[in-house]
Amino acid sequence: QVQLVESGGGLVQAGGSLRLSCAASVRTFSSYVMAWFRQAPGKGREFVAGISWSGSNTHFADSVKGRFTISRDNAKNTVYLQMNSLKPEDTAVYSCAASRTIPILTRSGAYDYWGQGTQVTVSS
Repeated sequence: QVQLVESGGGLVQAGGSLRLSCAASVRTFSSYVMAWFRQAPGKGREFVAGISWSGSNTHFADSVKGRFTISRDNAKNTVYLQMNSLKPEDTAVYSCAASRTIPILTRSGAYDYWGQGTQVTVSS
């Protein structure tokens, strides 16, 4: 069983930055592909970014390319999402997810474990 706990969300003005963290309680963290998804009010869950088990491969949604980066520290069982140049349309609940499936997939059904999510609100 994998437990994921996100942190780092909050309220920020447009143009600002936030760094989300997701801590995993699992011995084999380095064997999982990790991803961030988000869900805005009234909308479906959307893939944001994913990272391979080694961190050598990443993938981003077009809407966040050039603004967000994803990284992981396997020694700390943690994955990060650095969000820069935030826009009001980035407002959503952000959740991290873990998958044993390779490569990085954008569909939520490919992920086996999910965190509870952390709210990110960007004011205009």
